[in-house]
Amino acid sequence: MLAADEARWLDNPVFQNQLGDAILETLYMTGTTVLVTVLVGLPLGLLLHNSGPKGLQPMALLYRVLSLVVDFGRSVPFIVLMVWMIPVTRMIVGTAVGWEAAVVPLTVGAIPFFARMVENALREVSWGKVEAVRMMGASDLRVAIQVLLREALPGIIGGLTITSVTLISFTAMAGAVGGGGLGQLAINYGYQRYQGDVMLVCVLLLVLIVTAVQYSGNYAARRLDRR
Repeated sequence: MLAADEARWLDNPVFQNQLGDAILETLYMTGTTVLVTVLVGLPLGLLLHNSGPKGLQPMALLYRVLSLVVDFGRSVPFIVLMVWMIPVTRMIVGTAVGWEAAVVPLTVGAIPFFARMVENALREVSWGKVEAVRMMGASDLRVAIQVLLREALPGIIGGLTITSVTLISFTAMAGAVGGGGLGQLAINYGYQRYQGDVMLVCVLLLVLIVTAVQYSGNYAARRLDRR
């Protein structure tokens, strides 16, 4: 009986023909989104902090506008955001299905989330260190790069880890509307075609990816923490 069950698992054409591509699509979605999120969200978080009440150049109006935009972006449920952005996604990548299309709403949803994480990490930097460097004649740009970002790097890495883990769960959700990856495989075959083995394998793989990302992020944050 056990041998028959093992043979059925190994002979499932879904595993043989589609599982590998689904794993790669999930990794591509997550990796591409994380890259764009860092490139945009890091400067945005730095701008949020520095324009805030305890920033290097407080600007109340700019801070309120940026905060409003960031809070709005964080509050929209991802599945709603993905459907809402279908026309924009089609205009940017030429299609509304596939992992490339899923990257657009994933990025739009992740940037404000990560930007707020960056702002919170920068707030934890001791203001005494900032003032000491400014008294030595350093420019605000130099202070931002060599003091704020450097001291807050462990916290930023921690925020990026949380963002990445959240994105992995969102990639699975994107599969419900044709986003590709393990989520779509689990829905199309595990749920709609009642193939419990496909569902189980997809869930286990997603858990494995999340665990690897979480462990790697925690390890990097510990190594960079000089406290």
